[in-house]
Amino acid sequence: MKIRIINKSENALPHYETALSAGMDIRASLDEDILLKPLARALVKTGLFIELPEGYEAQVRPRSGLALKKGITVLNTPGTIDADYRGEIGVILINLSAEDFHVKSGDRIAQLIISQHERAQWDEVEILSETVRGSGGFGSTGKQ
Repeated sequence: MKIRIINKSENALPHYETALSAGMDIRASLDEDILLKPLARALVKTGLFIELPEGYEAQVRPRSGLALKKGITVLNTPGTIDADYRGEIGVILINLSAEDFHVKSGDRIAQLIISQHERAQWDEVEILSETVRGSGGFGSTGKQ
């Protein structure tokens, strides 16, 4: 699949690191560093603009290494980029650690997944089919 992209950053285009990677790392594109204090959040620009085909979305997800090693994650994960959005991709990072974290231009800050999706149409009814679980909520699948 080909996706149209404008790259206004000084970074290379996002790419798959291995043949079986599902996500592509995306990098910060900043005029100046961002200091993320503990529990602070910031919108980090990427300099990327994309044109997705109808029926697809891009999902912005955390990088596991950054989350584990530094406590940095994507606040609204997964962030969804709709096919009709043409603005710059921004990543909302949050610092869940007790240490300051500096985001510099070129840093790998998140990963981007391209995913096909369906559009639902509601079928309003009076009764739903029965299941073993029924109306049980979180933690109600019978497992301890």
